Amino acid sequence: MSDSSALNHAARIVALASREQPADAVLRDYLVDPTRTRMPPAEKRAVVRAVFTYFRWLQWLEPRDSLQKQFSQALALQQRFDENPLAIKAEALAVRTVPAWLRDEMELPADFLRQLQRDPVVWLRARPGTAEKLAATLGDCTPAVLTQPSAANAQLSAVPLTALCYTGDKDLFRTPEFQAGAFEIQDLASQFVGHACTPQPGETWWDACAGAGGKTLHLADLMQNKGLVWASDRSARRLTALKQRTARAKIFNYRTAPWDGSARLPTKTKFDGILIDAPCSGVGTWQRNPHARWTTTTTDVRELAAVQLQLLNHAAPALKPGGRLIYSVCTLTRSETTAVAEAFAAAHPELEPHPLFGSGSSQLTILPHEINANGMFIAGWKRRM
Repeated sequence: MSDSSALNHAARIVALASREQPADAVLRDYLVDPTRTRMPPAEKRAVVRAVFTYFRWLQWLEPRDSLQKQFSQALALQQRFDENPLAIKAEALAVRTVPAWLRDEMELPADFLRQLQRDPVVWLRARPGTAEKLAATLGDCTPAVLTQPSAANAQLSAVPLTALCYTGDKDLFRTPEFQAGAFEIQDLASQFVGHACTPQPGETWWDACAGAGGKTLHLADLMQNKGLVWASDRSARRLTALKQRTARAKIFNYRTAPWDGSARLPTKTKFDGILIDAPCSGVGTWQRNPHARWTTTTTDVRELAAVQLQLLNHAAPALKPGGRLIYSVCTLTRSETTAVAEAFAAAHPELEPHPLFGSGSSQLTILPHEINANGMFIAGWKRRM
């Protein structure tokens, strides 16, 4: 493999990327193309890194230069930053790391901005009781340790995690352990969402915006494969993919039902718990998906906030008395987090705040630099008896 070959592939991907075709989707399709399936794994990793590094340092690059030259500049900036994060001044980070509109939506501490410029880590969720064995078998794994002092981590520190940080270079999807359902690739912040639900064996839960089903699988695991988890999504394709994932993980206590987010619910069942992991602007994932920094707009945020509130309003009647409703979004904008939570609470006096993780606040904002993972907002309510 030559550096120029990887950069040529990366340049083709960047040229195809747009708001309608996000870079991560273009990259995925490009690398699974049959004409490139024999590309060495090391070259694929170099292409992925070059594409994401380019978008991470985009505002530092000279747009009149060739893409190959811009890639070289971005990779050099990344190396400089990795060797000494303080080499890039905080003032420059504040102006160039994120779009200007974000300053009106959240605080931008320097530690947060620096975290966005780091390569993201890979988080695994081991099946209950298997983390130590899995780490020994896979190698290159370390358990999650929350060492960054923060209000969020004080609340999260008692969560019984089965999370592992993977630092190796294996194709995890091809490992026998993954094929046997021994673990899921799931960001640490997403794992905290499952724990915030505290689902109990024998309960009935609804993962109303299940997507690819990572949180459905986690809820089912936490329920020890007992009780029932309903998984809904507007995409039939995603629900079909979920069936494949549950079969591999040997999860059987679930049902799928499409839901378009309207007031017409997919079932008349009343639930012990509902998880609304709503579609959002994804600001909390911008370390992992830097292209989205430059395609997401304030219009997106405003429209998504309206969708999020509608989803909560429509799902709430399906709660049993005493049932819990958990709202989560992997974004950090005020419009999609505290503002949605406040508007929803004001419209639903039949609900009361529900402390997350058994104690503490009913709302929690997790910043990426606090846990070395995605950012996340979580809020909880309980239907009065």
